[in-house]
Amino acid sequence: MDRREEVGEITLLLDSWARGEPGAMDQLLPLVYDQLHRLAQSMLRNERMDHTLQGTALVNEVFGQLLKLRKVTVKDRAHFYTFSAKLMRRLLVDHARRVNAAKRGAFLTRVPLEAELAWVTPLDESSIDLSRALDELGELNPVKAQAVELRYFLGCTVDEAATLLSVSPSSIDRDIRFSLAWLHERLHPAQ
Repeated sequence: MDRREEVGEITLLLDSWARGEPGAMDQLLPLVYDQLHRLAQSMLRNERMDHTLQGTALVNEVFGQLLKLRKVTVKDRAHFYTFSAKLMRRLLVDHARRVNAAKRGAFLTRVPLEAELAWVTPLDESSIDLSRALDELGELNPVKAQAVELRYFLGCTVDEAATLLSVSPSSIDRDIRFSLAWLHERLHPAQ
């Protein structure tokens, strides 16, 4: 088995891109575009119907950000998709902040979350607060934060998240239960 089959073409291209090899991003784009577009569409489905961003524009913004971040080391495919999802989330939050500033408090962001995160109200600043709390959780425990991002922002199943993070499905379940409780406590400390 050659290194390309063992590691994966996406991972090899990510390594090449991180080393600054010309053309690596051009080769990477067609391999990851469809998955990133599905992710963007999933995130945008939970936004207002009159949202001004579209999936293609969001993916293009992510690639624009990636091109600016040439010094970022992305370990593998899972890390790349998780990092891209985080970039999309931040781009949507930044977009919401700009719109909210223009509309003086008409909070438009909806967070693509399941019933387990129903306590996050999509019509107020809780989506921005959730983004901050996820960043804090990521500083405390990156795997737990990645589990939440993969499950709720990327739409992965428990088994898919477990495979991407190289842990067991039961570990993902535990990490998600812990993370949801931690996030709820962080966002609603008095309840």
